[in-house]
Amino acid sequence: MTKLKRTLLLLTILIGVSAYSQTKEDAFSDAEITAKATLEMEFETVIKHTLPAVVDLMGGKDAAINMIKGMFDSMKTQGFVFEKADVVSVSDVVEEQGQYRCVVENFNQMKMADQRIKSKSYLLGIYNDTDNYWWFIEAKQLKNQMMIDQVLPDFETSLDIPEDDMQTEAIDD
Repeated sequence: MTKLKRTLLLLTILIGVSAYSQTKEDAFSDAEITAKATLEMEFETVIKHTLPAVVDLMGGKDAAINMIKGMFDSMKTQGFVFEKADVVSVSDVVEEQGQYRCVVENFNQMKMADQRIKSKSYLLGIYNDTDNYWWFIEAKQLKNQMMIDQVLPDFETSLDIPEDDMQTEAIDD
């Protein structure tokens, strides 16, 4: 095999591997990893899959982990229990502004005192092509122009990002 053919074969394989990681199945898998990590309080994994600009706003990785851990500890002392964190679906992946993006729909169920909270929420997924995994940011943060200016300047998208939906119900013992 000539050197040119080997180079083309290698290039084809590398492009194929790179494109594979940008699929909606891969985004779904990374979102599930993040949801499971949240339930199991594995905050290193949660931070790994959080958009770096958000982590920076939180004071960096260590500060972000401490902040999230503190928040969860505080909620736990108040009787808050995270019962479910499920990934429901992932939109098609689009390429915009030099990024691969998608919207992830989640279902979360929590319990606090005599109330059960059921929440449908959305994440914007942005593919990290350097490390080959997906980062996420709460889509509701995209409604806050000040936040967007800090974490995704000049952000524009064609993706349909629905509003979160939350319902509460009394728990009868």
